[in-house]
Amino acid sequence: MFDVIVIGGGHAGTEAAVAAARSGARVALITGALEQLGQLSCNPAIGGIAKGTVVREVDALGGIMARATDMATVQFRMLNRGKGPAVWAPRAQCDRGLYRRAVRQLLEAQPNLVTMQGMVARLLFDDAGSLASGATRRVAGVETMEGRRFGARAVVLTTGTFGRGTMHIGTDTRISGGRAGEAPSVHLGQQLDAEGLTTERFKTGTPPRIDGRSVDYTRFDRQESEIDLFDYSWSHFWTTPRRTADGAMRSPEQMPCWVGWLEEAGTELIAKHINESAMYGGAIASRGPRYCPSVEDKVVKFPDKVRHQLFLEPEGHDTSELYVNGLSTSLPAPVQLAVLRSVHGLEDVRMTRAGYAIEYDYYPPTQLWPSLGSRAIDGLFFAGQVNGTTGYEEAGGQGVMAGLNAARFTQEREPIVLGRESSYIGVLINDLTTRGVDEPYRLFTSRSEFRLTVRQDNALSRLAPVSEAAGLWQDAELEVLHARLGAVREALRLAEATSMSPAIADPILEAAGTRPLAHAVRAVELARRSEITLQVLFDAAGVGAELPRDAIVGAELEIKYAGYFERERLQANRLVAQGAVVLPPTLDYAAMRTLSIEARQKFERLKPGTLAQASAIPGISPADLQNLMLELRKH
Repeated sequence: MFDVIVIGGGHAGTEAAVAAARSGARVALITGALEQLGQLSCNPAIGGIAKGTVVREVDALGGIMARATDMATVQFRMLNRGKGPAVWAPRAQCDRGLYRRAVRQLLEAQPNLVTMQGMVARLLFDDAGSLASGATRRVAGVETMEGRRFGARAVVLTTGTFGRGTMHIGTDTRISGGRAGEAPSVHLGQQLDAEGLTTERFKTGTPPRIDGRSVDYTRFDRQESEIDLFDYSWSHFWTTPRRTADGAMRSPEQMPCWVGWLEEAGTELIAKHINESAMYGGAIASRGPRYCPSVEDKVVKFPDKVRHQLFLEPEGHDTSELYVNGLSTSLPAPVQLAVLRSVHGLEDVRMTRAGYAIEYDYYPPTQLWPSLGSRAIDGLFFAGQVNGTTGYEEAGGQGVMAGLNAARFTQEREPIVLGRESSYIGVLINDLTTRGVDEPYRLFTSRSEFRLTVRQDNALSRLAPVSEAAGLWQDAELEVLHARLGAVREALRLAEATSMSPAIADPILEAAGTRPLAHAVRAVELARRSEITLQVLFDAAGVGAELPRDAIVGAELEIKYAGYFERERLQANRLVAQGAVVLPPTLDYAAMRTLSIEARQKFERLKPGTLAQASAIPGISPADLQNLMLELRKH
C-alpha cells in the first residue's frame, strides 16, 4: 500500500514523485521503461525564455530538474542578455544520456520513493464514505497490464504523449506509440472516457537526427558555451559556479552548437511535397504548438521567407548524433533526407532517425481544481502534457505542485496553490485551470503581470518560504538555503555600508564614460546606474569576495529596479488580498441574479476557489466581481 502512485516517468512524473516523497508520503512511480526515466524526448535542452525561471522555481520547491541539468550540461547560454538582467533567461544544452542517468540517481536516492516498470491499465476505485463537492468517484490505486495491483490514496497521472499516442511520418505511415520505439497507453484513456472525463487531442513533433560525422562544419557558424556563468540549482555545496570546493569541474566537458540555414532550395522542396506531410495531407487534424512550429508551417505561413535558421545541437558525449533544431517535420522520410541535404554543409549527411509528428490525448485542465486535483475523481491529480501544455519545464512545474498536493490530500491537509504574483508556476496553473487551452500552452514572460519581480535570480527567495513551510527540506539543506538567502541580504547591506572614494570610484566611472566624483558616495548610489555593476564596485572596494556571484547579481537588481519592483509589489499585494477572499465550493452561482449570465455560467462550471481566481477567468468584468462580493456578504 502506497500513499501516492505516480503514473509516468517523464518530467512531470519524476518531479511529482520527488515532491510527494519529500512531503512525507510513501510513493511509487510506475513507468513503461525504467531506463527512459527523465528522457528528453525532443530537444536535449532545459530552460529558455520564462522556462529557465521555472526550472529554478522547481529547484526552490525541492525538485530535481535543475540538479540533473547541472550534472548533464554540455553547453550553456544566457538568453536576453541584450536586455536588462531582470529578464535574462538561462538555457542549458544537455547530454541526453547523462541527464537520464542523473534523474534516475536522484530518484533512487530519494527516501520514501520506489520506481517500478509497468504499464498502468486502469485505476481502482473505492467510493465508500463521503466525496468532495462534485466528485463521483474516489481513487484507491492502480492495476497494471501484467495484472499487478497497488493500493494508494492518491494517483498522479503524467502520461505525456503516451495517451493513445499515434506517430505520423508522411500521410501513409502511422505508428502507435508514445515515443519512437515505445508503446502507447491505451486502456487507461478508455477507462477515463467511460468515467465521463472530457478528452481531446493535441499534436507535437520532433525533427530528424543526423550523424555528426557526415557534417561539413566549415559551412556552419560555431556557437560556444558560456558555462562559467551559471548554476541552475542552489542545493549543492559548491563554492563557485560549476566548481566543487576543491576546484574541480562538476559538469561534463562543454560542446559547441552549430548555426546554419535552410535555404531556398530546401523551402522549395518542402512546398513541392507539402501534401505528403501528415499535417497538410489530412492525416492529422489536431492542433500543434504555435510557438514550436513544424518546418511545413514555417514554409506555408511565411511564404515570403525563403531562409530559416537551423541549429545542430549535440545529443551527448557518447554519440555522434546531432539534433536538428528548427526542422520539426512529418514529411515522408525520403523527403526529410532530401531537405537535409539541401542545407549547405549537409550535402552528404546521414539521417539516423526520421522526424515525426505525434497525436496524443489531453484532458482540458478546467476539469481540475487549482491544486491540479480532478473535480470528478477524488484523489486523482493531473500534470504535464495531459493538461494541454508543451515543454519539459511546464511539465516539471506542474509535477511538483501535483505531487505536493497529492501527498497533502492523503494527509488531509489543505492544498498549496501558488498565486500569479509568486511564480511562473502560479501563472501557469492559474491559466490552465481558469482559462483552459485551445492549443498546446507554453509559458512566456508576457503571460506574467509580475515579470520584473518573478525572475530567475530570486526564485529561491520567492518560494523558499513555501517549500520550508511545506516541510520539503532536511536540516542540512535548510542550513544551505538560509545561507544562500542570507548572502543576498549581506550583499545589500554591504552596498549600503561601503563608501566609494573618488580614488576608488573614478577609474570605474571613467571606463563607463561618466563624470568623476566630487566626494565619496555609498556603493548603492553608484550601483543604481545602468552602466555600473555591483560586482565591479565590490571588487574595487575589496569587499564581498566571500559572496556567491548570484547573490551579488540579485542584490544589484533589487537596487537598480527598486521603483519598478515596488509598483509590482503593490499590485501583487492587491492580488494576494483578493486571494484571501475564499469562495466556498457550495455557492449557488446560478441563483445570483446580480451577476451577468456569462459570469454565472463560468463560475458554476469552473468553481473558482478565491476572488483572485474568479478575476482571472476570461470575460469576467469588474462589475461581476463587485456584485460577487455583495452576494458573498449575504451568505
